[in-house]
Amino acid sequence: MRNGLRFGLLGPPVLYGADGEVRSVGSGKTRALLVALLLEPGRVVSVDALKDALWGGAPPASAQASLHNHVTRLRRLLDDPERLRAVAPGYVLRVGEGELDVRVFEHHTAAARAAHAERDWGRALGESTAALALWRGAPLSGLPPETGGHVFGQRLEETRLLVLEWRYEAELHLAPTPDRLDRLAPELAALTTGHPLREAFHRLLMLVLHRTGRQAEALAVHRDLRARLVEELGVEPGSAVREAHLEILRDHGAGTVPGTAEDRPPAVLAPPQPAQLPPPPAHFTGREDTREAVRLTLDPERRTAGGDGAVPGGRPAVASDGMPAVAVISGMAGVGKSALALHVAHGLRERFPDGQLYVNLHGATPGMTPLTPGQALAALLRDVGAEPRHLPEHPDAAAALLRSALAPTRTLMVLDDAANAAQVRPLLPAGAGCAVIVTSRSPLTALDGAHRFPLAPLSDEDSAALLRAVSGRRDGLSGAHPLVELTGRLPLALRVVAARLAARRALTPDALAGQLTATEGRLHHLEYDDLSVRRSLAVAHDALRASEREADRDAARALCRIGALDLPAYGAPLLARLCGIDERRADAALDRLVDVALLEETAYGRYAPHDLVRDFAREIAGATDRAGAPDAGESCTPGPDAVADRALRWYAAVAARSLEAIAEPGLEREDRSRPTGSQPAGHAEDVAGTPKFPSSEEAFAWGDLELENVVALVGRHAPTSRYVPLLVRLINPYVQRSGRVVELEVLQRAALGAARRLGDAAAEAYALGDLAGMHFMTGRAGEALALNDRALAIWRRLGVLSWVRRGLNNRGMLLEGLGRHTESSEALLQSLELSRRLGDPYTEAVTYSHLGNLYEHTDPRAAIEHHKRSLAIGDTIQDVILRHSAHCNIGYAHLALGEPAAALPHFEESLRILGGHGDWHGESQTRLGLVRALRGVGDRERAAEECDLLLCRADRRADRYTGGLARHQRGLLLRDRGQAEAAYEQWELALAALAETDSPVVGQLAELLAGR
Repeated sequence: MRNGLRFGLLGPPVLYGADGEVRSVGSGKTRALLVALLLEPGRVVSVDALKDALWGGAPPASAQASLHNHVTRLRRLLDDPERLRAVAPGYVLRVGEGELDVRVFEHHTAAARAAHAERDWGRALGESTAALALWRGAPLSGLPPETGGHVFGQRLEETRLLVLEWRYEAELHLAPTPDRLDRLAPELAALTTGHPLREAFHRLLMLVLHRTGRQAEALAVHRDLRARLVEELGVEPGSAVREAHLEILRDHGAGTVPGTAEDRPPAVLAPPQPAQLPPPPAHFTGREDTREAVRLTLDPERRTAGGDGAVPGGRPAVASDGMPAVAVISGMAGVGKSALALHVAHGLRERFPDGQLYVNLHGATPGMTPLTPGQALAALLRDVGAEPRHLPEHPDAAAALLRSALAPTRTLMVLDDAANAAQVRPLLPAGAGCAVIVTSRSPLTALDGAHRFPLAPLSDEDSAALLRAVSGRRDGLSGAHPLVELTGRLPLALRVVAARLAARRALTPDALAGQLTATEGRLHHLEYDDLSVRRSLAVAHDALRASEREADRDAARALCRIGALDLPAYGAPLLARLCGIDERRADAALDRLVDVALLEETAYGRYAPHDLVRDFAREIAGATDRAGAPDAGESCTPGPDAVADRALRWYAAVAARSLEAIAEPGLEREDRSRPTGSQPAGHAEDVAGTPKFPSSEEAFAWGDLELENVVALVGRHAPTSRYVPLLVRLINPYVQRSGRVVELEVLQRAALGAARRLGDAAAEAYALGDLAGMHFMTGRAGEALALNDRALAIWRRLGVLSWVRRGLNNRGMLLEGLGRHTESSEALLQSLELSRRLGDPYTEAVTYSHLGNLYEHTDPRAAIEHHKRSLAIGDTIQDVILRHSAHCNIGYAHLALGEPAAALPHFEESLRILGGHGDWHGESQTRLGLVRALRGVGDRERAAEECDLLLCRADRRADRYTGGLARHQRGLLLRDRGQAEAAYEQWELALAALAETDSPVVGQLAELLAGR
């Protein structure tokens, strides 16, 4: 039977060989790894989850390497090492059909259940016996608690007891021999001793004793069971035990009742079937897909053993794994979790004829303390008929009694507003015919076997529909109405707004939207009667702040910092700096904020609050700032300016490291790193304490993540912070090479204003020069020249020769673009002389490149020689940007000579050299030349593909200048194909983008459009 098995969890974790021999698994950590993977067979288990399983909540610093070693050891133990593969973000263990004993056990259990329901006693006996034969002991035994799977093992134990019941009942129906009956009695007696409140085993023992002629002992078993149930639980035995008791009494002697009064069948009134669901929500709107998915998960007629909806005999089928279905509906405060749960529950009432139980666990109810599991168990046991004075005192006994009471029933349970998985676990029934809906702000990922349904705010149209339904206003409330956006599409906020509209008919939706927009905070407008968005959000924050757990207190502090800073998104490194904690604690704090739905993880490691949570965070940050020092244990004192300065300080330090990774070694990198007059004194120490980027690619990736935050911070705090000129100067190479021209202008104008406010001439010159570079990138050479000359004048006054050289070089380049060739030559030759004096080969090569561009107008062959001199220097110092630029410029010189075939390989080589190095200006100019060369050699199809790629990348960066140049080329390609009208459309778009630039293409476009 075991030849197909490879993995065993029904007992201590083991591996099976091909011949069925059992092989133990090495160390405890390797066993824990195997179990963690087998609890999710065939699915990827993340590295973080595996670390939790091996080390609990405190993995050592060497956890990553240690985990890798344990994976290697486990692979050696497997029959096929390829079963265990690394798949981002973790590992997956391939488990085939019939290879895991738990799955085989569940298959036999489902077959036994179906046979039992059909009263096919022979098949029920065979399947039950086969299932029980797999059992080697308590599931997952011998593992430390941090491995997890406690609920998994508990449910398997409960299923095993059910299978034992079915096996013994099948044996009794199959008329066992007297010898077998004699052997059954001690087996069942042992089970009743081990499970003194499990009525099924007592009933079976009574019947076995009765059929072996031991009626007095059978009646004694009943008497003892009844006394125990009445004394400990306040309930009478169930109907099955009472029927067995009556059978024994009838057969004992024509209705003569032997023994004492306790042996008489009790007159018991069964408690009414519970129907406790609160009324369904009025005006339930939207969520059709989620609603149907939850219903499919819970509906017993659709959770089939065979997939056809019902088993023979007309009875509804039940889940094939023998466990109740559990649906966890999660999401932030006010998102409509309870409304969805009740809406679905009312739709399923007929599927659960034994009743519907409802408990509000008050996990996040304003003004309420969450119920303990013991309190919830007492309420549920009373609801199913237990007398309050006889309820078990120990929670485990109460949980066991509840499972026993609900196991044979079809009951739907709604556990509303759960605080955590520990509050829910003891309340779950054991019967496969039951189903549970849990609502919680947390997804309760520690709750094994649950199906999860996270809720987001409603769509625009569903939000408008809810507003119309609740308010009774039919006109003007579409998905585009401002109220939809102002309420954050949150059902609770929408209902508050709708209630206000319904209460005041003179209040128009537009007027209410104006009130919400005009105030600093929306939350005081989002309260009505007992509905309050603020109170719902405050529950989670207050609980975190009052908690004794470090992660909870850190989370409360982090939310306060988020409110003070108010950035688009956050990561652990920034929050660690703001809160004064390490990144491990910051990660844990962010996880807790996600758990209680005060933050959303928008991408891996990036977090953002909902708009209304953002308002709430601002409120608590402002309240703490106004109140001064917080309560003991709190750390939310710094005001917005102090928090912003911490953030800017951190960004400046990391930007310095990005400069080292992105900018080539040389004078420019050294000059940008040199302090100016207004630079804060602690910056160098901050940089020394900041890790370096391993590569330029990682520095660019950091910039891509954080640029939006930097722009927001700089724009908001340029008038007050000394870090703004420093940060903008250091991050400029990343922004410029990424082609983020819109952000570049915002940052440099802010830095220029801050430098002037601080009286820092060098910082002003940096900002002027970098702003000139932005104007050059966007085709405004005249404005760029004016800014560059102002920067050049400052550098001359300060006597900084390296930046004088750079200013002269840029002046020559800009004058060349404006057609002022004589002046351009003078500036470039002066720049070349200074480069040689300074001994800087990089800047010398750049000047040769610009001289080549100048000579291209009169002697393209001489231009090529200058570009080759630049290329030779680039090859010598192995500089990517110099080599890529030189090939690009040689390509343009060949185009000027009318030699597209000679130009083409240089453009291709330029792109090859550039590779993944960020330089948007260089890349865009190279791709533009490549399009022209391809068109020149007649490869119009590839030219069109390259043109489309260039246009797509330009639009992604909001680079209208490059987009206009690309559309000019696209129009030429369309004209070549004979699509004149489409070409004119492209040229009109190009002219609109380039009209305010100094590009010579503007004149060409005017001529092309004149011929229309």
